[in-house]
This record gives sequence, C-alpha cells and structure tokens, in this order.
Amino acid sequence: MATVDNSPFWDQHSTLSRELFSATPVQLCFENVNGSCLRNPYSPGPRLILYAVFGFGTVLAVCGNLLVMMSILHFRQLHSPANFLVASLACADFLVGLTVMPFSTVRSVESCWYFGDIYCKLHTCFDVSFCTSSMFHLCFISVDRYIAVSDPLTYPMRVTASVSGKCIIFSWLLSIIYTFSLLYTGANEIGIEDLVSALSCVGGCQLAVNQSWVFINFLLFFIPALVMISVYSKIFLIAKEQAQKIERMSEQTAKASDRYKDRVAKRERKAAKTLGIAVAAFLLSWLPYFIDSIIDAFLGFITPTYVYEILAWIAYYNSAMNPLIYAFFYPWFRKAIKLIVTGRILRENSSATNLFLE
Repeated sequence: MATVDNSPFWDQHSTLSRELFSATPVQLCFENVNGSCLRNPYSPGPRLILYAVFGFGTVLAVCGNLLVMMSILHFRQLHSPANFLVASLACADFLVGLTVMPFSTVRSVESCWYFGDIYCKLHTCFDVSFCTSSMFHLCFISVDRYIAVSDPLTYPMRVTASVSGKCIIFSWLLSIIYTFSLLYTGANEIGIEDLVSALSCVGGCQLAVNQSWVFINFLLFFIPALVMISVYSKIFLIAKEQAQKIERMSEQTAKASDRYKDRVAKRERKAAKTLGIAVAAFLLSWLPYFIDSIIDAFLGFITPTYVYEILAWIAYYNSAMNPLIYAFFYPWFRKAIKLIVTGRILRENSSATNLFLE
C-alpha cells in the first residue's frame, strides 16, 4: 500500500479545507496551461486571517531564532558547548522560517505552488532536513543536560567544545544526507508509480511516499523522542533528590565545596528545566502529525486534507516557540535582546558584557 503524506514534512497537499470557508467556483492554478492543478481559493476574510496567522509565525521563527544565534555567538559569556548546541538548533528553526514557511504559506492559502518544480523538490528537502536536524539537536541537548545535572563538577571535562561540535556536525550531515539521497534517488516512489503519475499536475507540489518510508520516518522521530523522554525523566528524578538533599543540609555547617556544588547543581537544573520545556513543546507539536501519518499510511488515506493542514502548521509553529521559551525563562536572553535591538552590541567590547548581572 502507498501513502501520500499531506504535511510540511513531506510537502504534499497544502490546502486547508476549502469547504469550511469558501463557496467560490473551482479555478485552475494556471488558466492557460494544459494539465493545470485545480485552485480552490478562500473568500477574502478567511484568506486575510490565514495570511496573518501564517505570516506571524514565519516572522517570529526568523527573527526570534536569529536573536538567539546572535546572542550566543556575540557574547563571549555565552560561549559554552551547551549553548553552541542551542545556537545550532536555532539555526535549523531559523532556516525553516526562512526557506520553508513563507512558501508553504502561499501554497496553503492559494492551494497552488507558484515557485517551480525545482524549488518544490528543494523546499521538500529543506523541510525534512531541518526538522530532522532539530530532532537530533534536541536529543543531544537532552543527553548534555543529563550529564550536567547528574555530575555537574565533571561535566566541563566530559562535554567539551569538541564534543559539542561533533554532535552538531552529526545532526546536520545525517539529516541532509538522508533527505537528499531519499528524495533525489526516487526511493520514496518505488511501487507507487501510478499514484505519482496521477498526482502530477502543473501548479502542484505533491510528493508521494510509499508505506515503507513513512514507517522509517516515523522511527526517525520515535527513537529520538523516546531517548529524550527517558533522559528527562531521569533528570527530574535526580533534580528532586538534589533538592531534598539541599533542604536537609544546613548551610552553616556545610563545607564550602559542598555549597559550591549545590549552586552549580541548582544552575544546571534550571537550564535543564528550560530546555526540557523546549523538548516537550517539540514533541507535542510533532507527535500528532507523526501519529496521524503512520495511521493514515496503513489505513489508506482516511485523514481529511484540512486535518493534515492543521497538524502541519502546528508543527511549523514549533520553530517559533523556542525563542519565546528562552525569553520567558532566561533573564540573560532578555538582556541580550535589549542590547541587540538598541544597537549597543556595536559598541567596542560589547561582547564582554556581563549578561548575568541584574
């Protein structure tokens, strides 16, 4: 059995449920072109609302993640292995907002693809690559936080810039090689050639994916997700034990080394909590889509197009969520944003600013 995936992850049917909003006659994407796809436009009101909602998410993903990258790369105080992973994750989300979401916005609202066949394939590759890379980054971040919380004193020696760099390279290379080799070899179309032919029309950007590859893609999400859930469960158990230990210990009688260790542990627990929220947001955003896609693959395309679109944009909006999480939980990030927006990072020695002083 073959399946057609209608999500941002596979760039297939990107039209919301027209029957909910529009009663206009069916049109063609290209009126004077033979074999043009059908176009079912929205009425003006819902069309404007959708452009505003999708556009807001796009701007937030681009600008928010750009601020995260600029903050971490500019201020020397933030140059740490863990933050380099966060910056690389922000880069993946930034690229989703820059190369994927604007074109998906037009495709979703207009129900047609106006950007050519070449960019249709690239758009799909960018979508899959950057989202897969985000999963790998979050998986490595969860492991990094586990080491930091379980043994904060030896953490700097175990997780170095070199180790962080290798994790970043792995996250990017594996996702890019996997995606481009799959889509440009046509492996996803094996056994469903008739379906591919039936889906082909001018003004469409649809990708047919056979059942085997839908299952593989589900595993690529499920395995890192399982690792993240397992690791963060251990982190919060360790954090609970450490908190109980600190309550029992009298600060007056504790050794200086013990007090220092407790301060370090408290800082690492706070970082783990914030990044744990980012991981939870990612899983909640993508889990409905992946569950639906695997069910749809084995039950024969039972999901309505508009349901796929809703799940698709929930997943897209995840790329805009992390900067909001950092801004809410990290005072240093709010201070860095203020310095960037006001242009004070252009001053001499601004990179040496102490972001942790109130």
